[in-house]
Amino acid sequence: MKSTEKIWVNGEFVDWKDARVHILSHALNYGTGIFEGLRVYPNSDGKAIFRLKDHMKRFLEGARVLAFDVPYTHEELCEAVKETVRVNGEVDYLKPCAFLGGEWVGLNPIGVPVTVSITAIHMGSYLGKDIQEKGAKLITSSWKRPWNMAAPAGAKVNGLYVTSCLAKMEAVKNGANEALMLNAQGNIAECSGENIFIYKRGKLYTPKTTDSILEGITRNSIMQLAEDRGYDMIETEVSRLEAYTADEVFMTGTAAEITPVTMIDHRPIGEGVPGKVTRELQEAFHEVVTGKDTRYADWLDHV
Repeated sequence: MKSTEKIWVNGEFVDWKDARVHILSHALNYGTGIFEGLRVYPNSDGKAIFRLKDHMKRFLEGARVLAFDVPYTHEELCEAVKETVRVNGEVDYLKPCAFLGGEWVGLNPIGVPVTVSITAIHMGSYLGKDIQEKGAKLITSSWKRPWNMAAPAGAKVNGLYVTSCLAKMEAVKNGANEALMLNAQGNIAECSGENIFIYKRGKLYTPKTTDSILEGITRNSIMQLAEDRGYDMIETEVSRLEAYTADEVFMTGTAAEITPVTMIDHRPIGEGVPGKVTRELQEAFHEVVTGKDTRYADWLDHV
């Protein structure tokens, strides 16, 4: 990760080194925050942010889940994201956050002020270019995806991602690239930070939104691209057995984009190499985000 020059904080730009919160920040102590991740892509006429409006809509929905009073409209936040790209140099990833930044000890957050920030960085390939080419190795984590009866699993709440961090560390320490996380019913939910798809017997499957997953925006984009190309796209419960015996598996996410999966729990997927459908959808996605496929031009906000 490469840092940039300026971070947007509560309507003003501050130098990277000056973006600080107090040690007693409620979010630091209790995880009370929400965040988003957005990708910025080079286009023929400059830079474009992928599905900016949808990301910031989900951002405000997450704030509503935590009962945050965010003092900015959807339009103001979208413009702030664009301006953060403009004032910084090499940017390919943005992270807006809303968190309880006041100095407060105690579990009652009512009245604690909300801080809103937008940080721009250069991330590059989240899982590495080599993995994008050869495919990722997954293991099923012993840590389960938080489910809806215990937490708002569909919102990007800071504190909930501790489980994702534990699962990711477990995977890496066991020689894998990513962790596959199950839900309360023992079915596949998602990975530590990505949604998951399987291709089997000519159809694409992905866990449904009620299976304790994040309703990913890249997930939604790939579903649309697949359907537009004539694939049967089915949201349903997905078991480990179905993943093991799939012809192809791939992950989607803002950071990971579309990443092939070639092994799960030491079992090769299909022929053990990225499959034809995965490659087709990778290419289709690339054509969209770089502005070459103008049928999806409304998914891009040019800066």
